[in-house]
Amino acid sequence: MKKQLATWELICKSLRQNIPVMLLYVLDSHGSSPGRQGFFMAVNHAGDIEGSIGGGIMEHKFVEMAKEQLGHFATSYSIHQQFHDKESARHQSGMICSGDQSILMYKLLPESITPVNKIIACLSQNQQGILELSPLGLRFTAEIHGEPDFHYNMQSELDWVYREKIGYRDFLYIIGGGHCALALSDMMERLDFYVHVFEDRPQVHTLLQNSSAHEKTVVRDYSQLKVMIPGGDNHYVVIMTVGYRTDDIALRALLHKSFRYCGVLGSAAKIEKMFDTYRAEGISETLLNRIHAPVGINISSQTPAEIAVSIAAELIKVRHEVPVLH
Repeated sequence: MKKQLATWELICKSLRQNIPVMLLYVLDSHGSSPGRQGFFMAVNHAGDIEGSIGGGIMEHKFVEMAKEQLGHFATSYSIHQQFHDKESARHQSGMICSGDQSILMYKLLPESITPVNKIIACLSQNQQGILELSPLGLRFTAEIHGEPDFHYNMQSELDWVYREKIGYRDFLYIIGGGHCALALSDMMERLDFYVHVFEDRPQVHTLLQNSSAHEKTVVRDYSQLKVMIPGGDNHYVVIMTVGYRTDDIALRALLHKSFRYCGVLGSAAKIEKMFDTYRAEGISETLLNRIHAPVGINISSQTPAEIAVSIAAELIKVRHEVPVLH
């Protein structure tokens, strides 16, 4: 999210200083395209650049094209399809990773400063909203109304619309504020997750040190999580409290909720004991099979940083799979 914010801030600064600026946006993508739908960047006439539309020779080509157009008369916008295949008969990107992407080159005018400021405020305040691009200009609204993450409809170069839900899409709830939570918060914040840490020990030093989490909440008892953490198809939960007893309380509070991901940190022996207890109580295998335990990808991790890497890898994998609400 910081990278997105930096790109919009460059746009805002350029518009305020009357420096011509071009917005490059990936409107659509397929296959193994390096630039995915929603990737964007800004290039101004002074040569300042923020963001990315996929990198490589293709991005360099579009940056140079933007600089050239900004130095002369530039039309308000143009849409370019790029095929990442040297065997393609047309619109070759110069890359061979396969797939394709549609790139919008959009010269922003001074009247765009109002929606740009609204976008910056939205991102700065960790809120959500809808960005819209069309031949009519750049628009922003804070009203989401169940909009999908992306919407792109193109009838022709004169009749098209692109809408995107901006702000945090993925929310990570970390239960426990110890060393592993500190490392995981830092990593997931950089991966554009909204991070909320819960802890029942108000003065634990790793919780106090945690400057990466967007929210930190001290609870009286982890059973409170039942009413504090909502289910959702973009909600992820990682339980890593100080011990077995508190892990058990936290998991029981959340077991019947639906999440994109729910995992518990611990050894295989600990997890087996926990689940055997649940089975003896009559908790169904269907519920237990939803839990990622032990949490993370097995890379023989030992240190908090290594554990954070293993969990982050699993969360990224789940993030890019087709959603199955758990």
